[in-house]
Amino acid sequence: MGLVKIVAIVLILAGSFGLVYGGFSYTKDTQEAKIGPLELSVKETKTVNIPIWAGVVAIATGSGLLLFSSKRS
Repeated sequence: MGLVKIVAIVLILAGSFGLVYGGFSYTKDTQEAKIGPLELSVKETKTVNIPIWAGVVAIATGSGLLLFSSKRS
């Protein structure tokens, strides 16, 4: 399997996950204050939204690469 086909499949899968889940979240640990032996830290949960158009473009690009690589071979 060629590199172009692998990239195409990864793009299609990433676009599909982007459409299904719509985003992901992660936790960021920040240090707010440190006074002597006392330390105050805060955990923030950040959410990253993946636009619908990005998932559609990824799927279309992956499909185009897959079709182009199969016609060329």
